[in-house]
Order: sequence, then structure tokens, then C-alpha cells
Amino acid sequence: MDLSAYQRMDANILLGIVNEKLRLECADLGELLLRYDMAQEQLNKRMSSIGYHYDEMTNQFKANH
Repeated sequence: MDLSAYQRMDANILLGIVNEKLRLECADLGELLLRYDMAQEQLNKRMSSIGYHYDEMTNQFKANH
């Protein structure tokens, strides 16, 4: 899946794609950001807008509690 338009993508769809990439392709968030030329602040803002944050232990975005 092409992530070049991640800033305009529906945040819920983006969540699923990003978590899949983290699970299957990237060892951590830093690798994902580099591989897909994404800005961490923008990605975190998009995920936060739907109530999610990055969890280093599981290497995925999880719902805020």
C-alpha cells in the first residue's frame, strides 16, 4: 500500500496500514518513518486524533486508555 498520501488518508484506514507495516516490515517506528518518508509529528497527530498512541513494547499503535 502506498503511504505517500498518508496525510490525507482516513485516519482509521491509516491506522490499519501502519500497524500492518510495523508488524510485517519494520522493526520499529523509526524504520517505518524512514522507509515511507513520514514525519513522526504528523503521524502521531493523526493517530492521536482517533485516540491512538505508539507503544514501543508491542511496536504498534494502540488505543489510549
